[in-house]
Amino acid sequence: MSIVLACDLGGTSFRAALVDDTGAIRAQHAIAGPASRDDLSGASEIDAEAWWGLLVEACAGLAAEAAALFDAVEAVAICGVTRTQVLLDRDGNSLRPAMTWKDTRADALAARLREELDAAHPESAGVNAFHPLARLAWLREQEPEVFGKLACLLEPKDYLNFRLTGRQASDPVSMARLLAAAAWHEGSHLLAAVGIPAAILPAMLEPWEQVGPVQHGLPAPLDRLAGKPVFCASNDTWAAVVGLGAMRDGFAYNISGTTEVLGVVGRKPARAEGLLTVDWRGLFQLGGPSQTGADTVSWLLALLGRDGAAVGQEIDALLSGSRQPQPLLFLPYLQGERVPYWDPSLRGALVGLNRRHGPTDLAFAVLEGVACLNRIVLERAEAALGSAASEIRFGGGAAANPVWSQIKADLCGRPVVVAASKEPGLLGAAIIAFAGLGRFGSLAEAQQALVTVARRFEPDPARKPAYDALFALFRRAEMALAPISRDLVVAAQDGEPLACLARHASAAADLHAD
Repeated sequence: MSIVLACDLGGTSFRAALVDDTGAIRAQHAIAGPASRDDLSGASEIDAEAWWGLLVEACAGLAAEAAALFDAVEAVAICGVTRTQVLLDRDGNSLRPAMTWKDTRADALAARLREELDAAHPESAGVNAFHPLARLAWLREQEPEVFGKLACLLEPKDYLNFRLTGRQASDPVSMARLLAAAAWHEGSHLLAAVGIPAAILPAMLEPWEQVGPVQHGLPAPLDRLAGKPVFCASNDTWAAVVGLGAMRDGFAYNISGTTEVLGVVGRKPARAEGLLTVDWRGLFQLGGPSQTGADTVSWLLALLGRDGAAVGQEIDALLSGSRQPQPLLFLPYLQGERVPYWDPSLRGALVGLNRRHGPTDLAFAVLEGVACLNRIVLERAEAALGSAASEIRFGGGAAANPVWSQIKADLCGRPVVVAASKEPGLLGAAIIAFAGLGRFGSLAEAQQALVTVARRFEPDPARKPAYDALFALFRRAEMALAPISRDLVVAAQDGEPLACLARHASAAADLHAD
């Protein structure tokens, strides 16, 4: 029996597991992640050192729970959140807090860059507030002292690999957008146009290639892993798709954690409006990350005062109630949106509320709203590829809910298949490690051997007419409310109109208290 240490650095938690060569998780330890520091300017930051502390703590938990298995670890692979920049100086020290996937401070600058950059460059149109090029340009303008000391840019999992091995490296999947910006087109590339030295890019390795061995002298219990190989791995989406068995031509995937990622995997690099086309090392994905997902359920439960117990139990209780005949529409853009709109000023909305609607109606509206967004991405990807996905592999915490799985199947019109592993990111990282160790002939072979299916949800033809009509109304609501969302965001940024409302609300509260 072989054992590897697989880790998944998520948006709100860090999970580490000891996984054997059948794909079984033999021990697991999860820790809540550090909260990002967010403010109205659009900032969202986390100290990278906090992630290192999570790795040490999680491994300590594993070592205490399963000491013999921990000592049997043969390799390490870590996947993690992407669109998050860790900025290091020449000595490998962090220059400032990492800018997380939620950071939107570069929005105005990105708009300016799209006008100034060479429009013929394939990456120019995709420069937005979430693009690392715009983030770096913002840093150059707003924090020139920090920018002047910048020697290397890493993703969060790369930073942990660096702390483990002493080597700075990343992979072409995680760094796809910066590599695209650095690609030459008709004698120029976008990094040079913005004044960003290409030297800040680390060495590029395939996900299954070794970064290096674990260094000696690390804090306990990592010192017990000294000399073991650390594989580069990739971002959490890529790893989870491997862990779902969806890294295959014609498959779609939907990973639902704090946020969601949806895409279709194919053999040609097709393009579609608002979607990312990324070379997935022999295959291409067309789709990308949203700003919404299971976090919308957490928001709803908090709103209803039902966030004191397990999220799964609470949402199950809501969904077991009866619905009113008139459905609700929910626009799930509580934090703006990435794919397919790349617009940080979009906001959420409940449309069609009447006096008889209750918590059950709100719960279904939230699940259906996210599924409508899934359908938009899926339809654009399939149209660009010229073929329909054979099935959607669904993973992450939300995949445990059969109601949501069925809603996604019915609204998207595709079978939704839930893998047996409840932790596709961890399993994917383990598959990477086993492939790197040579236990399987290829990543595809490892995927075939270690991924099993738990449930399959077929679209219900009887629900198609109603859901097609609901989806059409969802699209109309999006178009109608987007301008209002943007005006509200501008008002908040200007301050004065909303400050007046805030003063009025405060005065009303004081009067009520008297």
